[in-house]
Amino acid sequence: MPIENRYEFMYYIECRNGNPNGDPDLGNSPRMDPQDMHGYITDVAIKRRIRNYVQAAYNGEDGMEMLVRSASNINTGIARAKELAGVEVSAKGKNEVYAGRKAACGMFYDVRTFGAVMSTGPNAGQVRGPVQLTFARSLDPIESQDISITRMAKAADVSGAKTAADYEAWEAEQSEDTLRTMGRKQFTPYGLYEARGFISANLAQETGFDEKDLRIFFEAILNMYEHDRSASKGEMAVITPLVIFRHTGTDSDENQRKRQAKLGCAPAHRLFELVEVEKKAEVDYPRSWKDYHSVIRLDARPSGVDIGFLTSPYGEISWNQVPEDAEFFR
Repeated sequence: MPIENRYEFMYYIECRNGNPNGDPDLGNSPRMDPQDMHGYITDVAIKRRIRNYVQAAYNGEDGMEMLVRSASNINTGIARAKELAGVEVSAKGKNEVYAGRKAACGMFYDVRTFGAVMSTGPNAGQVRGPVQLTFARSLDPIESQDISITRMAKAADVSGAKTAADYEAWEAEQSEDTLRTMGRKQFTPYGLYEARGFISANLAQETGFDEKDLRIFFEAILNMYEHDRSASKGEMAVITPLVIFRHTGTDSDENQRKRQAKLGCAPAHRLFELVEVEKKAEVDYPRSWKDYHSVIRLDARPSGVDIGFLTSPYGEISWNQVPEDAEFFR
């Protein structure tokens, strides 16, 4: 059964000595706003890590495949969905397209969650996903550094070499200096990024995004960097807790209350304003989330909206009370 409540959520991503999202148009340096020098991470970069986690954690389970996978052709997945629906892959009539679209929502977690443009190739139409993410933006300006590094070995193409012995002979003839090379690394010493998201109960009715999918999504947010370690990512983590706003409604009439829960009881931007995070006055250059003062104004919570905190990927959501292990808001 699809979810019946509207949600908003926010979370904080910490990056130490890494490149959270390089810009290929700028030599892969960390992305930043040129006007105020605040860093940002694109929504698609975050979605990629969510997909990677779900694919690793739920591989083989029904309905948990990914349409958008690394080094793949999405038309293959679209064709499989239409075959599952029992229609001709090449058929592009309204009924065949809708059947493929419905099957794709059942097969692919990312289609059910984020939506997809599947009007290419075999054509299964388009899906608007219930979950939408913003760019994550750093709370303070970041410094982008470009440093030289020395590689103590090189990968040279040796003309005429056919065996390992040929390569060893060539290597023995070279000087030590010629077997080294220089490279560059782009990173930022520190950045704390705030990210926001939205979940539509109305769009969930279309894709079948249910409570299990929602719980897996929150799990993936908290775990996505734990399984994405690399030299370029440095020490990256989602700082707990994940803050969740759930619309529940206020009307005494059950049907009207359900309608309010779907449509929402407060504007999203007002809910996000309940969370206040700022750098401590005595800190010039933050290097940890502990260099920030963080509070959430539970006393200003609007009627018909619950505020939840998730501190563990597999734990229970604490509603309307900051849990003891939520250090970020202590």
